[in-house]
Amino acid sequence: MTGIADDTVPKLPHGVKFREDKARGGFILVGPERIFNADGVATEILKRVDGKTDFAGIVRQLTEVFTADAATIRPDVESFLLDLRDKQMVTL
Repeated sequence: MTGIADDTVPKLPHGVKFREDKARGGFILVGPERIFNADGVATEILKRVDGKTDFAGIVRQLTEVFTADAATIRPDVESFLLDLRDKQMVTL
C-alpha cells in the first residue's frame, strides 16, 4: 500500500493500547514488547484512532486542531500511520 484511502478506518490491533503515562507525563503507545512515547502531534493523531473514524475524518479533525489545511496535514498523518502499521502498532 502506497497511501491510505479516505475511507480506511485505522484502529489499534489486539494487545496495543494508547494511554496516559502519568508517571512521566504525556501519552504512550504500548504493544507487545514495545513502548512508543507520543509527542504532542502523535498524541493528537492517536486520540482519533478509535476504530470508528475514517482517515479523511481524522485529517479533517486535525485541520481544526492545528488550523492548517488538509493538503499540509495529510502527508504527515499518512506517513505516521503507515510507519505504525509497519511496526504492527496500527491496522489499516
